Amino acid sequence: MKKALIFDCDGVLGDTERFGHLVAFNQMWKELDVPWQWSEEEYGRKLLIGGGKERMASLFSEPAFLKAWPDAPCDVLARKETIAAWHKRKTEIYKEIIASGLIPARSGIRRICEEALSHGWLLAVASTSAPEAVNAVLRHATGDAIAARFSAVLAGDVVKAKKPAPDIYNLAAQSLSVPPEACVVVEDSNNGVEAAYGAGMKCVVTVSSYTREEDFAHASIVLTCLGDPDGEKCEVLQNHSQAKPVDYFSISDLEAVLQSNG
Repeated sequence: MKKALIFDCDGVLGDTERFGHLVAFNQMWKELDVPWQWSEEEYGRKLLIGGGKERMASLFSEPAFLKAWPDAPCDVLARKETIAAWHKRKTEIYKEIIASGLIPARSGIRRICEEALSHGWLLAVASTSAPEAVNAVLRHATGDAIAARFSAVLAGDVVKAKKPAPDIYNLAAQSLSVPPEACVVVEDSNNGVEAAYGAGMKCVVTVSSYTREEDFAHASIVLTCLGDPDGEKCEVLQNHSQAKPVDYFSISDLEAVLQSNG
Protein backbone atom coordinates (compact mmCIF):
# COMPACT_ATOMS: atom_id res chain seq x y z
CA MET A 1 0.00 0.00 0.00
CA LYS A 2 1.25 3.47 -0.86
CA LYS A 3 1.78 5.86 2.05
CA ALA A 4 1.69 9.65 2.05
CA LEU A 5 3.18 12.39 4.20
CA ILE A 6 1.16 15.58 3.81
CA PHE A 7 2.33 18.95 5.12
CA ASP A 8 0.43 22.06 5.95
CA CYS A 9 2.45 25.12 4.88
CA ASP A 10 2.29 28.10 7.21
CA GLY A 11 3.72 27.36 10.63
CA VAL A 12 4.87 23.90 9.50
CA LEU A 13 7.39 24.46 6.70
CA GLY A 14 8.40 27.79 8.26
CA ASP A 15 7.15 30.14 11.00
CA THR A 16 5.58 32.24 8.30
CA GLU A 17 2.48 33.63 10.02
CA ARG A 18 4.13 36.08 12.41
CA PHE A 19 7.21 36.94 10.34
CA GLY A 20 5.75 36.62 6.83
CA HIS A 21 2.00 36.93 6.40
CA LEU A 22 1.41 39.48 9.16
CA VAL A 23 4.25 41.68 7.88
CA ALA A 24 2.94 41.39 4.32
CA PHE A 25 -0.65 42.27 5.27
CA ASN A 26 0.45 45.37 7.16
CA GLN A 27 2.87 46.52 4.46
CA MET A 28 0.20 46.05 1.79
CA TRP A 29 -2.32 48.23 3.65
CA LYS A 30 0.32 50.89 4.20
CA GLU A 31 1.19 50.94 0.49
CA LEU A 32 -2.47 51.16 -0.53
CA ASP A 33 -3.27 53.93 1.98
CA VAL A 34 -5.70 51.79 3.95
CA PRO A 35 -5.60 53.04 7.57
CA TRP A 36 -5.38 49.61 9.17
CA GLN A 37 -2.74 47.41 10.78
CA TRP A 38 -3.05 44.09 12.58
CA SER A 39 -1.18 43.68 15.86
CA GLU A 40 0.47 40.34 16.58
CA GLU A 41 -2.25 39.52 19.11
CA GLU A 42 -5.12 40.48 16.81
CA TYR A 43 -3.64 38.52 13.92
CA GLY A 44 -3.35 35.51 16.21
CA ARG A 45 -7.11 35.67 16.70
CA LYS A 46 -7.63 36.02 12.95
CA LEU A 47 -5.77 32.75 12.40
CA LEU A 48 -8.86 30.97 13.68
CA ILE A 49 -10.34 31.89 10.28
CA GLY A 50 -9.03 29.70 7.47
CA GLY A 51 -7.66 31.60 4.47
CA GLY A 52 -6.17 35.07 4.02
CA LYS A 53 -8.99 36.41 1.88
CA GLU A 54 -11.50 35.21 4.44
CA ARG A 55 -9.56 36.94 7.23
CA MET A 56 -9.58 40.20 5.27
CA ALA A 57 -13.27 39.85 4.45
CA SER A 58 -14.06 39.57 8.16
CA LEU A 59 -12.85 43.15 8.64
CA PHE A 60 -15.90 44.52 6.86
CA SER A 61 -18.10 43.37 9.75
CA GLU A 62 -15.90 45.01 12.39
CA PRO A 63 -16.98 48.48 13.61
CA ALA A 64 -13.40 49.46 14.50
CA PHE A 65 -12.22 48.83 10.93
CA LEU A 66 -15.15 50.66 9.35
CA LYS A 67 -14.60 53.61 11.69
CA ALA A 68 -10.88 53.70 10.85
CA TRP A 69 -11.62 53.56 7.10
CA PRO A 70 -14.82 55.54 6.36
CA ASP A 71 -14.18 55.12 2.61
CA ALA A 72 -14.46 51.33 2.78
CA PRO A 73 -16.58 49.99 -0.10
CA CYS A 74 -20.15 49.22 0.87
CA ASP A 75 -21.52 46.86 -1.78
CA VAL A 76 -20.59 43.19 -2.05
CA LEU A 77 -19.00 43.36 -5.50
CA ALA A 78 -16.80 46.33 -4.64
CA ARG A 79 -15.64 44.63 -1.45
CA LYS A 80 -14.84 41.45 -3.38
CA GLU A 81 -12.75 43.42 -5.87
CA THR A 82 -11.00 45.26 -3.05
CA ILE A 83 -10.12 42.02 -1.26
CA ALA A 84 -8.83 40.53 -4.52
CA ALA A 85 -6.55 43.55 -5.07
CA TRP A 86 -5.35 43.40 -1.48
CA HIS A 87 -4.63 39.69 -1.75
CA LYS A 88 -2.69 40.06 -4.99
CA ARG A 89 -0.37 42.73 -3.59
CA LYS A 90 -0.04 41.00 -0.22
CA THR A 91 1.01 37.77 -1.96
CA GLU A 92 3.65 39.65 -3.98
CA ILE A 93 5.08 41.15 -0.79
CA TYR A 94 4.97 37.79 0.97
CA LYS A 95 6.86 36.06 -1.84
CA GLU A 96 9.54 38.77 -1.62
CA ILE A 97 9.87 38.10 2.12
CA ILE A 98 10.25 34.35 1.53
CA ALA A 99 12.77 34.88 -1.28
CA SER A 100 14.84 37.10 1.02
CA GLY A 101 15.62 34.10 3.21
CA LEU A 102 14.62 36.00 6.35
CA ILE A 103 12.24 33.22 7.41
CA PRO A 104 14.23 30.03 7.98
CA ALA A 105 12.70 26.63 7.33
CA ARG A 106 11.56 24.82 10.45
CA SER A 107 13.96 22.19 11.67
CA GLY A 108 13.64 18.67 10.35
CA ILE A 109 11.56 19.45 7.29
CA ARG A 110 14.16 18.71 4.63
CA ARG A 111 15.47 15.71 6.55
CA ILE A 112 12.08 14.02 7.05
CA CYS A 113 11.24 14.62 3.38
CA GLU A 114 14.48 12.93 2.30
CA GLU A 115 13.87 10.01 4.67
CA ALA A 116 10.25 9.59 3.60
CA LEU A 117 11.13 9.64 -0.10
CA SER A 118 13.88 7.08 0.43
CA HIS A 119 11.33 4.78 2.09
CA GLY A 120 8.78 5.10 -0.70
CA TRP A 121 6.41 7.62 0.82
CA LEU A 122 4.62 10.14 -1.38
CA LEU A 123 4.89 13.80 -0.36
CA ALA A 124 2.25 16.53 -0.64
CA VAL A 125 1.30 19.95 0.67
CA ALA A 126 -2.29 20.87 1.58
CA SER A 127 -2.78 24.52 2.48
CA THR A 128 -5.34 27.31 2.30
CA SER A 129 -2.65 29.87 1.34
CA ALA A 130 -2.19 31.17 -2.21
CA PRO A 131 -0.50 28.63 -4.55
CA GLU A 132 2.37 30.99 -5.47
CA ALA A 133 3.14 31.58 -1.81
CA VAL A 134 2.97 27.89 -0.91
CA ASN A 135 5.32 26.91 -3.73
CA ALA A 136 7.77 29.64 -2.69
CA VAL A 137 7.81 28.42 0.92
CA LEU A 138 8.12 24.79 -0.15
CA ARG A 139 11.14 25.47 -2.35
CA HIS A 140 12.76 27.54 0.37
CA ALA A 141 12.16 24.88 3.03
CA THR A 142 13.17 21.78 1.09
CA GLY A 143 15.28 22.96 -1.85
CA ASP A 144 14.29 22.79 -5.49
CA ALA A 145 15.27 19.14 -5.95
CA ILE A 146 13.06 17.83 -3.16
CA ALA A 147 10.21 20.24 -3.95
CA ALA A 148 10.14 18.83 -7.48
CA ARG A 149 9.49 15.36 -6.05
CA PHE A 150 6.29 16.35 -4.26
CA SER A 151 3.41 14.46 -5.83
CA ALA A 152 0.85 17.19 -5.12
CA VAL A 153 0.75 20.79 -3.96
CA LEU A 154 -2.84 21.71 -3.13
CA ALA A 155 -3.35 25.33 -2.17
CA GLY A 156 -5.69 28.32 -2.25
CA ASP A 157 -9.27 27.88 -3.35
CA VAL A 158 -9.09 24.26 -4.54
CA VAL A 159 -11.88 23.40 -2.08
CA LYS A 160 -14.86 25.46 -0.99
CA ALA A 161 -14.74 24.68 2.73
CA LYS A 162 -11.39 25.42 4.35
CA LYS A 163 -9.90 23.97 7.52
CA PRO A 164 -11.20 22.80 9.99
CA ALA A 165 -13.37 21.19 7.31
CA PRO A 166 -11.67 18.02 6.01
CA ASP A 167 -12.13 18.89 2.33
CA ILE A 168 -8.49 19.74 1.55
CA TYR A 169 -7.27 16.44 3.02
CA ASN A 170 -10.02 14.47 1.32
CA LEU A 171 -8.83 16.02 -1.94
CA ALA A 172 -5.21 15.19 -1.09
CA ALA A 173 -6.02 11.50 -0.58
CA GLN A 174 -7.95 11.47 -3.84
CA SER A 175 -5.18 13.27 -5.75
CA LEU A 176 -2.51 10.90 -4.44
CA SER A 177 -4.67 7.78 -4.79
CA VAL A 178 -3.76 6.91 -1.20
CA PRO A 179 -6.42 5.85 1.34
CA PRO A 180 -6.77 8.21 4.33
CA GLU A 181 -5.61 5.54 6.76
CA ALA A 182 -2.26 5.46 4.91
CA CYS A 183 -1.72 9.22 5.26
CA VAL A 184 0.06 11.17 7.98
CA VAL A 185 -0.42 14.93 8.16
CA VAL A 186 1.95 17.46 9.73
CA GLU A 187 0.08 20.47 11.12
CA ASP A 188 0.66 23.30 13.58
CA SER A 189 -2.88 24.38 14.48
CA ASN A 190 -5.95 22.67 15.89
CA ASN A 191 -7.95 23.77 12.82
CA GLY A 192 -5.54 21.67 10.78
CA VAL A 193 -5.67 18.76 13.22
CA GLU A 194 -9.46 18.72 13.06
CA ALA A 195 -9.34 18.80 9.26
CA ALA A 196 -6.97 15.81 9.19
CA TYR A 197 -8.99 13.95 11.83
CA GLY A 198 -12.20 14.58 9.88
CA ALA A 199 -10.55 13.06 6.82
CA GLY A 200 -9.56 9.95 8.77
CA MET A 201 -5.81 10.71 8.82
CA LYS A 202 -3.21 10.57 11.58
CA CYS A 203 -1.71 13.93 12.51
CA VAL A 204 1.67 15.04 13.85
CA VAL A 205 1.71 18.56 15.32
CA THR A 206 4.75 20.80 15.38
CA VAL A 207 3.55 23.80 17.35
CA SER A 208 4.31 27.29 16.04
CA SER A 209 4.70 30.58 17.87
CA TYR A 210 0.94 31.19 17.61
CA THR A 211 -0.38 27.71 18.43
CA ARG A 212 1.53 26.24 21.36
CA GLU A 213 -1.35 26.73 23.81
CA GLU A 214 -4.05 25.21 21.59
CA ASP A 215 -5.85 21.98 22.48
CA PHE A 216 -4.72 19.15 20.17
CA ALA A 217 -6.95 16.36 21.46
CA HIS A 218 -7.10 14.57 18.11
CA ALA A 219 -3.37 14.71 17.33
CA SER A 220 -1.33 11.51 17.42
CA ILE A 221 1.73 13.33 18.76
CA VAL A 222 2.53 16.98 19.54
CA LEU A 223 6.13 18.20 19.22
CA THR A 224 7.92 21.51 19.55
CA CYS A 225 9.48 20.75 16.13
CA LEU A 226 10.62 17.77 14.05
CA GLY A 227 14.21 18.41 15.08
CA ASP A 228 17.54 17.48 13.53
CA PRO A 229 20.42 15.29 14.79
CA ASP A 230 22.89 18.15 14.48
CA GLY A 231 20.48 21.04 15.07
CA GLU A 232 17.39 21.99 17.05
CA LYS A 233 16.11 19.18 19.25
CA CYS A 234 12.44 18.25 19.48
CA GLU A 235 10.47 18.05 22.71
CA VAL A 236 7.41 15.82 23.02
CA LEU A 237 4.47 17.79 24.44
CA GLN A 238 1.78 15.13 24.02
CA ASN A 239 1.83 11.58 22.68
CA HIS A 240 -0.99 9.14 21.88
CA SER A 241 1.07 7.14 19.39
CA GLN A 242 3.68 4.38 19.38
CA ALA A 243 6.37 6.83 18.27
CA LYS A 244 9.23 7.49 20.69
CA PRO A 245 11.34 10.30 19.25
CA VAL A 246 14.56 11.24 21.02
CA ASP A 247 15.98 14.60 19.97
CA TYR A 248 14.32 14.37 16.55
CA PHE A 249 11.32 12.78 14.80
CA SER A 250 12.56 10.04 12.46
CA ILE A 251 11.14 7.89 9.69
CA SER A 252 10.66 5.08 12.24
CA ASP A 253 8.57 7.48 14.34
CA LEU A 254 6.55 8.37 11.25
CA GLU A 255 5.87 4.68 10.61
CA ALA A 256 4.92 4.22 14.26
CA VAL A 257 2.40 7.08 14.07
CA LEU A 258 0.82 5.50 11.02
CA GLN A 259 0.42 2.18 12.84
CA SER A 260 -0.87 3.69 16.08
CA ASN A 261 -4.44 3.59 17.28
CA GLY A 262 -4.22 7.08 18.80
